[in-house]
Amino acid sequence: MPITKAANAIANRVPTLRAFVLMTLKAAPMTADEVAQAMRESILAVRPRVTELNKLGLIADTGKRRANDSGRTAIVWKA
Repeated sequence: MPITKAANAIANRVPTLRAFVLMTLKAAPMTADEVAQAMRESILAVRPRVTELNKLGLIADTGKRRANDSGRTAIVWKA
């Protein structure tokens, strides 16, 4: 699927996904991978929403790190 088709395919879902990511982080601090698991969504759909929420100042880095699915350390975010 070309990038423009992929972007268009998710464009309608972005605001809803962003809202659900925020709600999930309001329940408990989590890594992006943990948010994706809790939401039963792809990390590829969730990680950009986490970045957007951070840039909007709606979530923040807790200063903690946890291993993600790849074994690397990941930021634990909080709303």
